[in-house]
Amino acid sequence: MPDPANTSARFDLHAIAASFPEHADTLLLDRYLVDRAHASARVFRVYRGTPAHFHSGSDEFLYVLSGRGTFWIGDPASGGDFAPGAFLFFERNTIHALPEITESPVVFLALDTPRRDPHDIHFINATDGTASSFIQEAR
Repeated sequence: MPDPANTSARFDLHAIAASFPEHADTLLLDRYLVDRAHASARVFRVYRGTPAHFHSGSDEFLYVLSGRGTFWIGDPASGGDFAPGAFLFFERNTIHALPEITESPVVFLALDTPRRDPHDIHFINATDGTASSFIQEAR
């Protein structure tokens, strides 16, 4: 795979999605495709429902590659189903959650502006996790 910091490239998103393991210790596994200060592109797999949280440093654009579940943005009352082909957007500091996975694997293409630092995760309920329990880079 090309170095995500240095080069233009072509990516097979379905092959990347298929390369994630069946199980993970963290809620998400993540692979950076492009990693620049002004923007990043990642593919990530969600392994369990994700509690309410926000990111303070970047806006996030999510395209659903596979899987189904529920997702809310801003308020649990705004929740709804997602499926392949859905596109979700939320600005930095917007609380969001993926409370339920109804069909696995759930894999997203994420575009972040500017780059999302992997440690930029703020759980609404601090007992829900930490950056290291939330996401880990896939190998």
